[in-house]
Amino acid sequence: MTADVVDQTTGAGEPLAADEIRGMRERIDEIDQAIIDLWLERARLSQTVGKTRMASGGTRLVLSREREIVDRFRSALGPDGTQIALMILRAGRGPL
Repeated sequence: MTADVVDQTTGAGEPLAADEIRGMRERIDEIDQAIIDLWLERARLSQTVGKTRMASGGTRLVLSREREIVDRFRSALGPDGTQIALMILRAGRGPL
């Protein structure tokens, strides 16, 4: 492959760069799977917490806990952290 021929799967103009990109993408795919697995585990745990709380006569939600989670994600990830936290919370408790 020469610089004027771009690898269509990686967008790289050189074979070594294409190989490097493929390796990084493989690791990205592994990370994505770990995120998916953790997301599903967290949602199951959160749903169980909610069911246990309601079965004991408690409330469906604890807003102070939700605020704590949103604040933690915002502090760690900036403005996008808020959106990520809200999606994670919704996955565990359902829509408000």
